[in-house]
Amino acid sequence: MRVLLADPPAYTPPYDHALARALAATGTEVELVTSRFRYGPTPTPVGYRVRERFYPLSSRLPARRARLVVKAVEHPLGLALLAAAKPDVVHLQWCGAPEVDAWLLRARAPVVFTAHDLLPRRTAHRRRTWRRLFGRFDRVVVHSEAGRAALVSFGVDSSVLRVIPHPVFPGRVRRDDDGRTAVVLGALRPYKGVPDAVEAVLRVDGARLLVAGDPRFPLAALRERAAERAEWRLGWLDDNALDAALAEATVALFPYRAELDQSGALLRALGSGVPAVVYDVGGLGEVVSRYGAGRVVAPGDVSALAAAIEELTSDEAALAEARRGAERARDELTWEAAARAHVGVYRELAA
Repeated sequence: MRVLLADPPAYTPPYDHALARALAATGTEVELVTSRFRYGPTPTPVGYRVRERFYPLSSRLPARRARLVVKAVEHPLGLALLAAAKPDVVHLQWCGAPEVDAWLLRARAPVVFTAHDLLPRRTAHRRRTWRRLFGRFDRVVVHSEAGRAALVSFGVDSSVLRVIPHPVFPGRVRRDDDGRTAVVLGALRPYKGVPDAVEAVLRVDGARLLVAGDPRFPLAALRERAAERAEWRLGWLDDNALDAALAEATVALFPYRAELDQSGALLRALGSGVPAVVYDVGGLGEVVSRYGAGRVVAPGDVSALAAAIEELTSDEAALAEARRGAERARDELTWEAAARAHVGVYRELAA
C-alpha cells in the first residue's frame, strides 16, 4: 500500500516522522510531503521518503509579512502537486490554509485527515469553512473519545470518525528532580496557559517552575511575576535538552485552553515517566485518567491546579503511583500500535 502523508505547514514534524517510520515498519510505502521546518532540525527518515514540496520560497523568508504574501501564492501550487500524486491513500495531518483548502483540495485517492486541533485556533470561527472541509474527507482521525464527541456535535458524520490514541514520544526515564519542580514544556503558545502555571506554582510553598520551550508570545511580565521561583530555558530544544528538563521535573503542567484534542508535549512528558497535572480539556484528561498518570482538574481552576501540584510534590506514595501510571502509558501507547490502527483505516478505503 502506498500512503502519502502530508503536513503542508510542517506544524508537527516529530509526529509526522514518527508515524511515517512506524507505518514503514509495517511494510507500507510512505512518502511524507511537507515544507521546511524553520525552528530546528527534523528526524532522519528511516524506511520512508520526505519531500519538501510546499512553500519552497516563503519558508526561507525571515520577514513575516513577506512570508505570508509569498505563501499565499505557493499554497495552491502545493495543492496542485498533491492532486497530481497517485497513492492509494492521502493522509493529511494539517490544513495549511483552510479557507483555500475548502475549495481547492483535491486528490486522486481517498483522503484521511487527522484533527490534531479539533478546530484550529486561528480559523475556528470559520465554521462553514470547516464543515465544507470535513465533508471532503473520507475518514477523520481523532485522538480521544472527547474529540469524537466534539466533532459529532460540530456536525461531522460519526461514520467517518476513527479514534486512534496519540502515541507516547519515548524519552529517557531519569530521576534527577528535587521533588518539588513543575515543568512546562514545548512551543509556548498563549493557549497553553503559562500564566496559570506560574500562579499555581507561586501558591505552593517550596515549589519551583521550570519553563522549557520556544516562546511564541511575550514572557517579560510572567518572568517578573515568577522571579526566583522559576527558571526559563527558552528556544528550540532538541531531544537531549528535553530529556534533561524532564529529568529535573517532578510533575509536568498542562493548563491548556479547550482548543485541541491531544498534546504532543504531554505525551513527551509521559514518555519520560513524568506524571502530569492537566486541565480537563480535549483528550488530555482522558489519557491521564485512563493510566492514573497524574491529576485532572477543572479547566481554569488555578486553585485546583496548585492543590494537585502540592499533593504530588508532598505525598511520596501519590507521586510514586502517578509515576507508575506514566510508565503504563509509555508501555501501551506505542507508535507500533498506532501504525497498525492507521493501516486498518487505510484498508477500509483501499478495499
